[in-house]
Amino acid sequence: MQIGVHLPHLGRQADRDHLIRFAREADQLGIESAWTSDHIAWPTEVHSKYPYTKDGSFPAPFNVPWLDPIGTLLFVAGCTERIRLGTTVMIMGYRPPVQTAKLWSTLDVVSGGRAILGVGVGWMREEFEILGMPYDNRGARADEQLEIFEKLFTEPLPSYNGKYYSFPEIGFQPKPVNGHIPVWVGGTTEAAFRRTVRFGDGLHGAFTPVKELGEHWQRVQQLCAEEGRDGSKLELSIRLYLDWDGTAEEAKSLSSNVDQMVNRAGEYAEVGVSHIILDIMGRGGVDARLESLRRFVSDVRPKLNF
Repeated sequence: MQIGVHLPHLGRQADRDHLIRFAREADQLGIESAWTSDHIAWPTEVHSKYPYTKDGSFPAPFNVPWLDPIGTLLFVAGCTERIRLGTTVMIMGYRPPVQTAKLWSTLDVVSGGRAILGVGVGWMREEFEILGMPYDNRGARADEQLEIFEKLFTEPLPSYNGKYYSFPEIGFQPKPVNGHIPVWVGGTTEAAFRRTVRFGDGLHGAFTPVKELGEHWQRVQQLCAEEGRDGSKLELSIRLYLDWDGTAEEAKSLSSNVDQMVNRAGEYAEVGVSHIILDIMGRGGVDARLESLRRFVSDVRPKLNF
């Protein structure tokens, strides 16, 4: 089981020194990946329903400091050596595709091939509208963006002529280090599962209970068989809270004690998960998050023999 961690790029301590300290220690602790989330700006009142809380409310206040996800990863690439760098998830409709591809190819090059492109279609209509980007047909637009990324990353003179995006032959350099950046598709819908099979290297879940995630993975595997794709080559990942205090919803977290964390991680492994991203909870800022991570590495990780 590989372990990732969400970076402290939002909140009162989202600054240079805390990011460097947290990222470097996670790297030294042997954590496999570091992750950022994607929000840019949203109004004081949001009527769109957040899909990961029971009442649909978004847990972050509108005025919380929130560093740009790709910019943060570019910064962390320069102060780490080994840890992989991904988004959980980047909302594709927030940015124009060619410019976005340039940022990702840059990240992959300066990190030495460590990028993981976690993608989603988004849920907050208000944020799309603030950014001047279309909310409707965002799934179809996302599919075109992924087609564009593949062309830009692999073809010497890429061009594209789609329903939503088009451009003539262009020069696009640099290419990713290995000619491809792994794409992990987030989502819980049939469209997301089909997007995973068509474009993805993995399915990425966020706070999805074990049984439900297992059903999602079975559907992806079924679609792979129908499309003639080897589903065993795809990766299944899940983002969960790491909560030593036991205050988070248990079905969405590794919480309370070592035995619960090991057992819950084992349940996820049984349904196919090979990568868990820890979203650390608790008061005390970055110092407390690092202590939680150290405790996990020393007490829990040695028991994750699956």
